[in-house]
Amino acid sequence: MASQLVKGETLTVEDLLAGAERIGQLAEQEAAEAEKNATISQNVVDLMKETQIARMMLPKKYGGPQADLKTFAKVVRKVANYNISAAWLTYLYPLHNMLPAFLPEKGADEIINSGGLIADIFAALGKAERDGDGYRISGKWSFVSGINYSDWVGVGVMIQFPDTEKPVYCLPMLKTSEVEIVHNWDTFGLRGSGSNQIIADSVYVPMERILRLDQAELTRRPPLDDYDTEYPFYHVPFFPSFYIGFGYMALGGAERMLKEFKTLTEKRVRLMDGVRESESPRSQRVLAEMTTDFHVAECLMDKYIDLLVDYEKDGCQTPPSEFFAIRTKAIKLCVDIAVRSLLVLGGGALYKGGPMELFLRDIMAVATHKTSLYEDAVAAYGKELFGFESGVRG
Repeated sequence: MASQLVKGETLTVEDLLAGAERIGQLAEQEAAEAEKNATISQNVVDLMKETQIARMMLPKKYGGPQADLKTFAKVVRKVANYNISAAWLTYLYPLHNMLPAFLPEKGADEIINSGGLIADIFAALGKAERDGDGYRISGKWSFVSGINYSDWVGVGVMIQFPDTEKPVYCLPMLKTSEVEIVHNWDTFGLRGSGSNQIIADSVYVPMERILRLDQAELTRRPPLDDYDTEYPFYHVPFFPSFYIGFGYMALGGAERMLKEFKTLTEKRVRLMDGVRESESPRSQRVLAEMTTDFHVAECLMDKYIDLLVDYEKDGCQTPPSEFFAIRTKAIKLCVDIAVRSLLVLGGGALYKGGPMELFLRDIMAVATHKTSLYEDAVAAYGKELFGFESGVRG
């Protein structure tokens, strides 16, 4: 069967997955250094650029592959098989690099044609002061993943425009040379993501570089009359599609932990009874249950993508809370697999620096992201099921 072509340049899905494999393998080789330095290396970032994965979600008018959501998900999952911190940025860099597709054309051209990477932080913690045709942005934001290697950063701000009744949710795009980076990333998991703090002090941003998140969420379209109607991100709900990678990072990591569990269990003999674990109903049952739970998580994320892709065809009826609940349930299943695999392996899995320890910490860290909190998700979805507004974005 012929390879599927990705729109834009002549890259196939297989090309992108091969690039993801290279990124993952390199990141795994450098995992200890990334843990020590609290960031992946320039080598890994350069490979993301070389393979064009950093540009894979750009519209084809800018020369990118314009990959679809399913291809994007496969790439993220592939990298997560090797290193979840690297997968975190393999997910966020291409995703953030497509944000200018929702800007006025002048702003999009400036940012995309500069060729740099983009970081962002959605938390609306900044302040905006009108200055001529633009705004001066000030504030302090934490958890800015990938900021170490980014040339641009979008920051969450509520802005009161002259033609709006109340402040609206925006993402002004700043040059990282104009902000202070505070290297305070010292965490339990996802250490290689380099999610440091930034401080902006009265940074001027012209209107063409201010992304109106309220409009992107409401219309799913850019502020243009003439735009590429085939671009996948113009036909899916903005925030649920933006959050897709969290579930696939968890899947990729859980998949690796299942593989490690099987390998470590096959030759293991318990001292207390001398039974070979691969021949014991105990471990056979555990592996079977964890594997079937993993398949449930896979199916949930398949359902998630189907709901995204069919969103407009289905009349835009899927509520944000349903996306939230499906995604976080899949992540929770992956966390449960990670924890159970470690507990069943026992003390031999406690040694620091091994894949079981690293993947457990990173999967749990994925689950602590505010868009991955299971209890919040099911509470919101339950409201929707009873006809109440959940107030979540997806």
